Amino acid sequence: MKNLLPILVFLTFLACKNDSNKVKTESEDEQLIEKSADSFSVSDKDLKLMEQTLEIKRKELLEKKDQKEELETLLVSKSILKKDEWFTLDFKYPYLNEKIKPQFENFNEYIKKNYLDIKEIEKQILDEKRLCDSLGIPRQNELRSVDYKIYNLNDRIISVLFYKENHYTGAAHAAYTFETLNFDLERGVFLKFEDFFNDGTEEEVQEILNEFLKEKIQSGEMYYDCWTISDDDFFNAKNNFVINDMVVEYYFDDCIICPSYTGTYSIKIPLEMLKPVLRKHKKDLLML
Repeated sequence: MKNLLPILVFLTFLACKNDSNKVKTESEDEQLIEKSADSFSVSDKDLKLMEQTLEIKRKELLEKKDQKEELETLLVSKSILKKDEWFTLDFKYPYLNEKIKPQFENFNEYIKKNYLDIKEIEKQILDEKRLCDSLGIPRQNELRSVDYKIYNLNDRIISVLFYKENHYTGAAHAAYTFETLNFDLERGVFLKFEDFFNDGTEEEVQEILNEFLKEKIQSGEMYYDCWTISDDDFFNAKNNFVINDMVVEYYFDDCIICPSYTGTYSIKIPLEMLKPVLRKHKKDLLML
C-alpha cells in the first residue's frame, strides 16, 4: 500500500491534466514521465509534502468565514445523514424562512428538487466510473459530504457556495466539486451571469480571470503549475461565483485551474476591476 499511494497520486495528476484539455508536446510528455519516474525514488518525501499541502488547502476552505450567524433569522440550516452498504451521504443545506417572505418558497423548492433527490444521488454514485475502478481496487463504503457557505450583499443578494467532498475508494485524498447560487431576496428570484454582466461579455470576463490568475502565478502567490481557464471550463462555470465584500469569487472543481494536491479552488476578482463588464441597472444590484 505504501508504494501504491504515490502511483495513485501520479495517475490522478495525469488524469487532471487530461481532463483540463491541456496539450503538451511529445518532448514535454517525455520530460514529465522522466521527472515522475525519478520522483518515485523519493516518493515518501513527496507524498508527505502533497498530504501537507492538501490538508492546508482543505483547511482554508472549511474554515473560510461566512455569514451564517448574521443570517440566523433568515436562515434555517438542515441536514441529512444516510448510511448504505456502498456509501454514506452527509448533507448540510440551507432553507430560507418563508414566514419572513412567501417568495422564499422558490429558493426552498429549488434546494429540495436539485439537492435532496436521494434516489437520483444514489444512482449517480453507483454509476460513477473512476480511476480507482481500473486499478482493480474493490469498491468500499464511500463518503459524499455536502456543506455550504453563505454570504449577504447589501441586504438584498445572498450567495450560497455548496462544496461537495468526495472520498473515493483507493484515492489518496478527497476530491472537491462546487456549485453556487445567487438569490435576490427582494424579488424572490435566482440570479445568473446575465443578471450581473453585460450581454456577450463571457470572453471578456474569462480574459480578466486569466490575467488575474497569471499575475498571481508570476508573483508566486499561486503554484507555478496552475493553468489558465479554457473556454469550455469557463462556459461550464460561468455562473459558479459568489459575491462577498465587494469581490466576485469564482469557484472551479478540482484539477480545473490547479493540480488537485496544491493551488486553490477559487479566484477572487474585486468588483472594481469588473466595472467595464458589469450590467448597469436603474436599481443597481451591486450598488457600485
